[in-house]
Amino acid sequence: MDQAVADGVDIISISMGFDGVPLYEDPVAIASFGAMEKEILVSSSAGNGEPRGIPLHNGIPWMLTVAAGNFDRTFAASLTLGNSNDKEQQRVIVGRSMFPLDAWVKNETLIYNKTLSKCDSLELLSQAPRAIIVCEDTGFLDFQMRAISSVTNLAGAVFVSNDPSPVEFEFMSCPGVLISATELATVIHYINSSDNPIAAIKFRQTVTGKEVAPSVTDYTSRGPSPNCPAVLKPDVMAPGSLVLASWIPDDYTAAVGKNTLLSSEGFNLISGTSMACPHASGVAALLRGVHPEWSHAAIRSAMMTTATELDSSMMPIKDVGQNFTVASPLAMGAGHIVPNLAMDPGLVYDAAPQDYVSLLCSMNFTRNQIMTITRSNNYDCANSSLDLNYPSFVAFYDKNVTTGAMLKHRFRRVVTNVGAAATTYKVKVAPPEGVKVAVWPQSLVFGKKNEQRDYYVEIVYPSDGQGRVLYGSIVWSEESGSHVVRSPIVVAPTSAGK
Repeated sequence: MDQAVADGVDIISISMGFDGVPLYEDPVAIASFGAMEKEILVSSSAGNGEPRGIPLHNGIPWMLTVAAGNFDRTFAASLTLGNSNDKEQQRVIVGRSMFPLDAWVKNETLIYNKTLSKCDSLELLSQAPRAIIVCEDTGFLDFQMRAISSVTNLAGAVFVSNDPSPVEFEFMSCPGVLISATELATVIHYINSSDNPIAAIKFRQTVTGKEVAPSVTDYTSRGPSPNCPAVLKPDVMAPGSLVLASWIPDDYTAAVGKNTLLSSEGFNLISGTSMACPHASGVAALLRGVHPEWSHAAIRSAMMTTATELDSSMMPIKDVGQNFTVASPLAMGAGHIVPNLAMDPGLVYDAAPQDYVSLLCSMNFTRNQIMTITRSNNYDCANSSLDLNYPSFVAFYDKNVTTGAMLKHRFRRVVTNVGAAATTYKVKVAPPEGVKVAVWPQSLVFGKKNEQRDYYVEIVYPSDGQGRVLYGSIVWSEESGSHVVRSPIVVAPTSAGK
């Protein structure tokens, strides 16, 4: 990373991180501080710690931390009930499939046998006739796929999932298609009503625009940041599941039965925050091209305050890892990135190297520990504060202390007008449930571009004995309607993310 800075890069994208280390022992934190001093934005992955409960890494205040989302592209196979050559007598069901071959399983007998339908016994499956077998939902899809792949007498399989979430499997080593429980009823009805049930499966199809998207993936690590909880992390969410990614030539990409497939074209489908991070990095690079005068913090701010918290159905983004409940900013940050809006954010929250050092000074670090991060003695601790000028707000409580007393947290923010020369913004607050949020002043008047105005936020909230994470937002809307600048608010127990 130091060499990249020396080479004069504009953006650094790093899809790796270190868990459980303080900032002064984290080489990414140390190197990215040096990059930040040169106004190079460092974009990083939040980590894939769920459902193991591992909190996010790269929760570093001077970096962009990116969570992973699903998007509205799925890879599919079409299951045709009836003779595929007789279109008038057939029924087609489009299901999910990651079988890698461009292939047909054509006009094979379709069987549904209660003795075999768990698809978990190699002994029983090896005695089945050549056919496409229907496997019931047992909750062990991976095991079923391995079992079908291990026998040679079956032509293919129909798998079933009652899980409404997007299935984030990356491999399917047997000729199989995944359908829903509702579609299973259609398949069973066809088998029971036909004297000679046959089916065909066609693989390697792509479906777009059918899913409600985005949603938060079940694997993306959640905040808050273990090494700096005072700054809300992650920052934003970007596409992360089944992304077409460059891959080591002639290296393993998939398996078919007991045979492995190598990458002949240098690409593979990969899931993870390591895929989400480069999307955000690319957007940051485009913003640097459009606004070369912007600081690293201005670019990050533009991406955060214009991110959307709504999915394609104009409803709040859901969290797959939390049973499709509304996603918290601890999972997706300010929301899913919207590149075109980020080009013209209206207002930005800026920060300089000394601002980050003032934050470090308030974290009980020794002088030597701070200098390990900054690698210089050009900064001071005269104005130490946990209140970094950031486009988000987080306040904590101890869920074990329920005295009935209300807790209070006050913030100061400074925004810079990067939009129209003279303009006015008015504030609208959507407070978290049971929380009082006051903002003053309630309007910001700018006389020219690059002018700055400050405002204050006071959050008054109870200690919630249930340990709930509560969230809302502060929105500054331009009177002309041209810009909407949104910042998430989170009130969380001190144990959140642990």
